[in-house]
Amino acid sequence: MRRACDTGPQLNREIDMRVGFIGLGSMGLPMAQNLLAAGHELVVYNRTRSRADGLARSGARVAESPGEAAAGVEVLLTMLADDAAVEDVIFGENGALPALARGAIHVGMSTTSPALARRLAAAHAAEGQSYVAAPVFGRPEMAKAAKLWIVAAGAPEVLERCGPVFAPMGQGVEAVGAEPSSANVVKIAGNFLLAAAIEAMGEAFALVRKHAIEPARFLEIVNGRLLRSPIYESYGALIAAERFEPAGFKLKHGLKDVGLALEAGGEMAAPLPLASLMRDHFLSAIAWGWADIDWAALAKVSAVNAGLAR
Repeated sequence: MRRACDTGPQLNREIDMRVGFIGLGSMGLPMAQNLLAAGHELVVYNRTRSRADGLARSGARVAESPGEAAAGVEVLLTMLADDAAVEDVIFGENGALPALARGAIHVGMSTTSPALARRLAAAHAAEGQSYVAAPVFGRPEMAKAAKLWIVAAGAPEVLERCGPVFAPMGQGVEAVGAEPSSANVVKIAGNFLLAAAIEAMGEAFALVRKHAIEPARFLEIVNGRLLRSPIYESYGALIAAERFEPAGFKLKHGLKDVGLALEAGGEMAAPLPLASLMRDHFLSAIAWGWADIDWAALAKVSAVNAGLAR
């Protein structure tokens, strides 16, 4: 299950399924829209019901609770902000766990902790259900274009059953093992690398700005001649232009993800000194009121520390 185009019948877009979807934020809404457009029978739940109105007009059924969204579906997808939000919809009042049928699959697509993945896998197994962790790499525009990269882990036969659901949402699936928590570790480590790139650009851009060199020109040189990275190209452009709104991924969620990396490192006695530095910089950014702008604004901390205007 390496790339969508290479995975054979498990990603056949002609197989329609009964799918539940919980969490219609900036990522979840376009993902759900793509599932509906692919012909799946979709029931959705979101704490703020108005987010589901457009989907209802397109044929989705809107549930009144997580349990209602889970009842009778073959696959339940969750795309939520953090561990607490997932725990609430799965284990809370009117939660999805008791409503989900035996043999059904819960696919957790949120960026959450490995510890929660282990808890979910055990809880679903006890109910005769399956759990797959399948967090995604990509921003809202990639979700809308069905260009996400999906990192999935779970029993191979269960991953195969998820193929028709994965296909309409992404350009490929990377399977990383049978233990669901493995996918969460890959996602957390990947987001750590993204944050590290933003931190490095912030420091470098502050340096060139202090020497009266335009950040955009600096980016053109280093990414055109040295790095050739789509990450530096996209995030570098945001930082150089100081274009942090609307947020594709909010800064406060970046703090959460770096915290998850530190937690995962602590479990295995794997020091992450750069993550500790970035955690403090994220906290500084939030203290300055930047929690809800794009996490590329982490770079502003280095600019402020260099005496440049906020």
